[in-house]
Amino acid sequence: MKVIKNRNKNGRPTKEPAEKKGYKVTLKMATEKYFSLKAKAKLAGITRSEYIRRCIQSSVVKQRLSSELMGYIRQLCGMANNVNQIGHKANAAGYMEAHGDYLAMNERLDNIIKRIEDDC
Repeated sequence: MKVIKNRNKNGRPTKEPAEKKGYKVTLKMATEKYFSLKAKAKLAGITRSEYIRRCIQSSVVKQRLSSELMGYIRQLCGMANNVNQIGHKANAAGYMEAHGDYLAMNERLDNIIKRIEDDC
């Protein structure tokens, strides 16, 4: 009788723990989005699961705007309204009278834009 050595060498090699897919995520989708996913995966020639994995891997998620940054944006919106009012005033009263208001508003706008750029 022969003794077979290395009995478990045939077949698929075992995966490392990092390679194993040990987590299951369920997802609810509307019918239209489901069939869109199914069609895109079929066009790519991969399974739906693999298509979703690749989408997750290649996607970039941006952080939400902070409350401070939102405040700056609100200030910019208010200043845009002020600039519009200065334009109306300049057309009605003359450009020389509105020039000082414009310069002050321009400086305030530059400061707000610099704050937003620093936060982003």
